[in-house]
Amino acid sequence: MKLFQWMATGALAVIVTGLFVFSISGEERQKLLKEGTAQYFPPKVDFAGEPTPLHIADVKERFDRELLVNANLHSSTLLIMKRANRAFPVIEPILKQYGVPDDFKYLAVIESALTNAVSASGARGVWQFMTDTAKEKGMEVSETVDERYHLQKSTEAACKYLLAAKNKFGSWTIAAASYNGGMNGVSKKLEEQDVTNYYDLLLTDETHRYVFRILALKEIMQHPDLYGFDVSQHELYENLPTKIIEVDSSITDLAKFAKMQGVNYKILKIHNPWLRDKKLANPNKKKYQIEIPTKGYF
Repeated sequence: MKLFQWMATGALAVIVTGLFVFSISGEERQKLLKEGTAQYFPPKVDFAGEPTPLHIADVKERFDRELLVNANLHSSTLLIMKRANRAFPVIEPILKQYGVPDDFKYLAVIESALTNAVSASGARGVWQFMTDTAKEKGMEVSETVDERYHLQKSTEAACKYLLAAKNKFGSWTIAAASYNGGMNGVSKKLEEQDVTNYYDLLLTDETHRYVFRILALKEIMQHPDLYGFDVSQHELYENLPTKIIEVDSSITDLAKFAKMQGVNYKILKIHNPWLRDKKLANPNKKKYQIEIPTKGYF
């Protein structure tokens, strides 16, 4: 009887608390929930439509850690938001084309902060591919061309990996974790620990935090005002319009080539970071598409 009384009392407390939150003024509610600060915590989150079980103590704590870290890394997170305005319009339609959930654009965010980063292990580009994996996924990596730095082609390669991982694990969340821990590594841990859910797994610290970092950046970037970020549209980095120049021969001097296109070497490299040398070696007459901006520098 006491158990039922306790349960009834607890349920009533939840109802009363909920009614209290909705009955107070907007200003009081913001203060209570800490909206507009780095300490705000959302009532629910999901990744690719798969709910995150925040009722599990360690899951809630791990998510809270990543929220606090990234909401307080104000300059870094602000820069990511500005870059996203330029990168997401390229990434989003490719994810959609391949049938990969839109949430995976936040995986690219935590991999590289949407820059052509180089890791200590040699992974490169926005999607952080190692050389062998890049080649396996159809990207060219040579002395003069490295398509890991090509946002469209590396996004396509990432989609191929993620689709294979989803097919293997049956979960987008585990597929995301495997992007960091490797399919074989994550598969082995699932088998060893006799579980089927990412949130039940004990992994290395980096992979243990990986999905929570994605969730945190997704939450902050989708609701920046709730975490104290105030970014207006004119502050975001612009995705400049370009024209495509198709070449099927070697270019011995990219600086001269740039001048012929009405730009300079610096601008050519900014818009074509996959060109890794001062020249383009093309003995096999492969067709390359070089982007030349038509606005923003003149």
